[in-house]
Amino acid sequence: MDIEYLLFLQNWRNATNNMLTPFMEWISLFAVTYLIMIPIFVYWCMDKKKGLYVLAAYDMGIALNAVVKLTACIYRPWIRDARVLPAGDAITTATGYSFPSGHSSTSSLIYGGLAVVGWNSKKTKIFSVIAVICMLITGFSRNYLGVHTPQDVFVGLTLGWISLFIMHKIFSYLAEHPEKEDLFLLAGFIIGWIGILY
Repeated sequence: MDIEYLLFLQNWRNATNNMLTPFMEWISLFAVTYLIMIPIFVYWCMDKKKGLYVLAAYDMGIALNAVVKLTACIYRPWIRDARVLPAGDAITTATGYSFPSGHSSTSSLIYGGLAVVGWNSKKTKIFSVIAVICMLITGFSRNYLGVHTPQDVFVGLTLGWISLFIMHKIFSYLAEHPEKEDLFLLAGFIIGWIGILY
């Protein structure tokens, strides 16, 4: 069924003469090339705590995505079914295993993180809504381009939100118990090295 959905999108791409392909390639590339600059900007120019929260969740989420990818070892759609033909140059950036989508994880971690930190203020609530829309479009772009199945995208987005939730709990705990910050940093360092060695 997942392949049939990709073939449906592929037929739609062809029927519309790839009208949306350049935009989908751009938003997909933006997610993994330039999007990281936004929380860095937030950290340096706006709010260090909010910027650090998004960056810490990003680090955790990308590591979690990599571990799941290397554990599941699920091939790309065009390897599973030769009828799937990725659009444009999307295949050049679609390296490694397919499940879960790294682009989707990145978009949920950064766009989602920005949505979370901006939601409590009336001034920035509209940016939170825009961030969620960008996150969903980025996930859809991976299906549209034919480089990920719907489950790749769904799990990628979900891993991002799980990482944001866990990091939110950690930051809330450390705000009440700042004396335990070094312990959490040490635990993160050890877990990170275990992930690298895996």
